[in-house]
Amino acid sequence: MAILIPFGLKAQNPSIPDPDDVIGFEIGSDFHLATYEQSIDYFKKLDAASDLVEMRETGKTSEGRTWYYVLISSKENLAKIDHYKEISQKLAHPKGMSREEAQNLAEEGKAIVDLSGGLHASEVAGAQHIITLAHQIVNEADSKKFKPILDDVILVLWPSLNPDGQDIIANWYMSNVGTPYETARTPWLYQKYVGHDNNRDAYMLNMLESRVVGRTWREWEPNVIHVHHQSSPFPTRIWLPPFAEPIAPQTPPIVAREVNMIGMAMAQELETEGLPGAVHMGKGFDAWYPGYIDYLPAMQNIPSFWTETALYRYATPYFYTIKDFPKHRKDLRVESLYNSPWKGGWWHLSDAMQYMQTASIAVLDYSAKYKETLLFNKYQAAVTTIEKYKNEPPYAYIIPQKQRDPSRPVELLKRLAFNGIKISQLNKPMEYSGATYPKGTWVIPMDQEFAEMARQVLDVQVYPDLRESPDGPLEQPYDAAGWTLPFQMEVDVITGTLPLPDAFREALTPVEGTPLETTDDEEKDLNKTDFTPGVGFDTDKVAAGIKPLPGTLRGSGSTLWLDPTENNIFRVLAEAMKGGLTVSYDADTRKYGVRGASRSKISQWINDYAINGKMGSGSGDANVKARIGVYRPWTASMDMGWTRWLLDNFGFPYSSVRNADFMSNNLKDRFDVIVMASEWPGSIENGLEPGSAPPQYAGGLGELGIRNLNAFVEQGGTLITLNRSSNFAINALHLPVKNVVDKVDRAKFFTGGSIMQLETNPQHPVMAGMQDKANVFVYNSPIFITLDGFKGEVLAKYQENGSPLMSGFLVGEKYMNGNAAALDVKHGKGHVLLFGYQPQWRGQPMGTYRTLFSALLYANKLSDVVRDVPEEWQTLTNTSTPEKENSQD
Repeated sequence: MAILIPFGLKAQNPSIPDPDDVIGFEIGSDFHLATYEQSIDYFKKLDAASDLVEMRETGKTSEGRTWYYVLISSKENLAKIDHYKEISQKLAHPKGMSREEAQNLAEEGKAIVDLSGGLHASEVAGAQHIITLAHQIVNEADSKKFKPILDDVILVLWPSLNPDGQDIIANWYMSNVGTPYETARTPWLYQKYVGHDNNRDAYMLNMLESRVVGRTWREWEPNVIHVHHQSSPFPTRIWLPPFAEPIAPQTPPIVAREVNMIGMAMAQELETEGLPGAVHMGKGFDAWYPGYIDYLPAMQNIPSFWTETALYRYATPYFYTIKDFPKHRKDLRVESLYNSPWKGGWWHLSDAMQYMQTASIAVLDYSAKYKETLLFNKYQAAVTTIEKYKNEPPYAYIIPQKQRDPSRPVELLKRLAFNGIKISQLNKPMEYSGATYPKGTWVIPMDQEFAEMARQVLDVQVYPDLRESPDGPLEQPYDAAGWTLPFQMEVDVITGTLPLPDAFREALTPVEGTPLETTDDEEKDLNKTDFTPGVGFDTDKVAAGIKPLPGTLRGSGSTLWLDPTENNIFRVLAEAMKGGLTVSYDADTRKYGVRGASRSKISQWINDYAINGKMGSGSGDANVKARIGVYRPWTASMDMGWTRWLLDNFGFPYSSVRNADFMSNNLKDRFDVIVMASEWPGSIENGLEPGSAPPQYAGGLGELGIRNLNAFVEQGGTLITLNRSSNFAINALHLPVKNVVDKVDRAKFFTGGSIMQLETNPQHPVMAGMQDKANVFVYNSPIFITLDGFKGEVLAKYQENGSPLMSGFLVGEKYMNGNAAALDVKHGKGHVLLFGYQPQWRGQPMGTYRTLFSALLYANKLSDVVRDVPEEWQTLTNTSTPEKENSQD
């Protein structure tokens, strides 16, 4: 039985409800997990019982749950909560504030600490320890330990940072306790769309939950943000900052130092409490990628970080011996940043909670002791950033309104504004650095407090080569290596390398609109010009003021012709097809046509979606309509989730295709197109291993499913495979294609998640609207050559010489030069579209959305249209590989 943390004498304050009594079992006991509903039930009772607690509703989750956070502080602080929030806002946005005024506010204010667990819901201890932490603080409020904390800290405590996921995991686990599947993974994601990627969405804010958290943080501007995760690198028990190398280059130094200080304070407290096994840095948890919800705030001048506590599986205990330890840890050697090696033994859920609770209390204790320093350093980080960009480039980013897709800069700027970036527009034409910019041009002056956040996502990333030796293995980034948003979103952004003249600044009008009220109805889209449903970003007054150029309608005739350069036209096509209208494609103009719509409906589309249409005659070369199936494996695929999110947001109708659907040879009767998101080939073929999950979820397509999939294509269906799934299609369907980097050592070829430039086939419908040279996001991506017997077309290929790298990291450009990034492979009567990039990666590469949308429509009569295909796109002229060249040496 677990030895639970001594949370204090429960009888100390009998008016405070005991969570064990409310929830019905001992929190932290083996084989038990509290659901979100149970947690909220306890916090409501705690709120009712104590004047130190105030529960607040902050929004809804993707599955419609009411989302709460809890304020815990002294009665006096809660009575003046708006005053302390105002102090936090002033220090966060201190333009014009003197140092003396900041010092006075730091002395008067309170440290606002945001603390949470459960973001990754399978990491179960985080949300469980929040319950016991709150109980201990309130129950022991008058103790020497907690009274100073309550006096000088306002705790913003999230019962869970992923309510939907907490219920999904807890209900799954509790239904399996005592069965052979007690520790089985869930066969579905623990969030409506993206599961684990809910911690990769901080700057894009595509998920509703990301926007709710971001909006709450902008309301409070916390002084510390701490998010609990699991699991620490085995056999260490808890990983704490400092982070591994590299960290984001735009992290304000004073913020990074505070994170390191707090990390060491947590470690010290763990040692004081006799809890061994804390470790720092290492080679795993770097802070390079700013998409982490628990690190992006560092670029908003908030010491923000995560910790990783050891985890076995859910609430099931496990006994470890030295035999379980990796070779380099078996000697229990004391290290500089691993001072008290863990020696093994039982590990319970309660043990993980004890480490977390100790770390949480250490953060609160540090924040109370150094309250004035934390508050003043927020001011200091802000003014340092403002002064920095008054004196060095980039002085501004300039974004023209007129772009290839007028909605795309709006998508970029709304996300920046929601994250606290101030944006202006020119109120008259102005010249700057030899160019004239028209009225309405957007400008981001960089002498503002959150400028580092803007720069971190707008600049090109150069991931450092961290090999220990020139020929040694690469130090792989924990996540993406490059993400430059102007490249991914296909938006022209001009970097201002000269100081802004006074006349130029005087012509800038700050953007501000009328913010919309939050709504629980995500189905009702209140602003259709952006891609997010519901209220989207427009609860923020700056984001609400960012509008695209109005749509236009020219010409006359009965057909509305739309250019796939603009993403929003696919929302029109989806709506038209669902409404029974005729949609067609014209190969000469590379445009889509809609026939049968009323003039008022067309005007509504033009206005709602800010698109540019042309009325004309003609019916195009082929009518377009496809019955779409999205393959949904039981391995809880995040890339599949992102694919569903994208199709849902753009209104494309589709059906989910499960493994069982492939057991019947009627796929072509049901679907015209089947899309497979990026999956490991073995996962598609074999799925979850029998015995590792309940039988209905085990297995993959298997031999029968593969035969039926092959028949689907040969009978005229279109199979779309994204990224890693292309390897599956090549092997399973015996396509005359080779992935030249399959099994190549990463010391010879490595990209990380990076942005590459390639050349696109100007004639193929799938590439309609793409620039001749386009940027794509690659992540463990295949690179293709065609083999004897290939019939089809090259969709996109890399340049013959030189590096295609635009942002991130690349070793081994020779493997890419002259080879294909996407192919249309004719297979029987049908087609296999192999994508060697991720057109929908985390919803970020808006410049390649259209290739996936057009691929979904590339079926039936459209795929049979006869076109004049230039010879260079019929096959690859360069079919040599580095291996072949080396064998001839």
